[in-house]
Amino acid sequence: MSVITTRTEGAILEVTLDRPKANAIDLSTSRLMGETFRAFRDDPVLRVAILKTAGDKFFSAGWDLKAAADGDAVDGDYGVGGFGGLQELVDMNKPVIAAVSGMAVGGGFELALSCDLIYAADHSSFALPEIKAGTLADAATVKLPKRMPYHVAMDLLLTGRWMDVAEAHRWGLVNEVMPADRLDQRVWEVARLLASGPPLVFAAIKEVAREAESMGFQEAMNWITKRKFRTVDTLYASEDNMEGFRAFAEKRDPVWKGR
Repeated sequence: MSVITTRTEGAILEVTLDRPKANAIDLSTSRLMGETFRAFRDDPVLRVAILKTAGDKFFSAGWDLKAAADGDAVDGDYGVGGFGGLQELVDMNKPVIAAVSGMAVGGGFELALSCDLIYAADHSSFALPEIKAGTLADAATVKLPKRMPYHVAMDLLLTGRWMDVAEAHRWGLVNEVMPADRLDQRVWEVARLLASGPPLVFAAIKEVAREAESMGFQEAMNWITKRKFRTVDTLYASEDNMEGFRAFAEKRDPVWKGR
């Protein structure tokens, strides 16, 4: 049985990591996840992905320490998308939703942070225990101070303490919290909403938000108005861009074609 299973509904891809007992990720699993998300990125039919894991106790324990003890190097080949297939996947300009049920620990927490939206079951919790093992939570150290107040991010990184899902929601790391038996339904509701939206606009939003992190405001605005972002240039020259205007003028719902 594969540790990664997928199913599709229309333009939606659901990816499930199933690696008992804790959905920990070794090098081979990471490479497989990268291949899965690269195929999603490059498929013109698919517009939205859901990332979930099997079981309710662990969303993911992150890096597989047992595999590391057996020879998996921490600086080994994680595959095309980096750890978990998402963290460093170039040009991932489609929305990805995380469905977190259970503990998101270390790299599991970082995997959730790699998604655009996070919906979580009410028993979930988060931690970055790398400090206790004398190593760096690398992606979280880069991302967390930009996603929540600096001093709270430093608290999590420097102490390795647990953060329950209510606190994660309070700081804006989680979009919504709900009972576990409601999680799948809610995530699919959101996925279907996004799948009905304008894919070229979503792509532009993701590229601009990602690249603008390293730009000043005026520079980013100049790049948009001068169409230097590839996705913005594609959007402004597209049929979909005109379709939005026409649909508004004709008082009807737009029909997005992604071109």
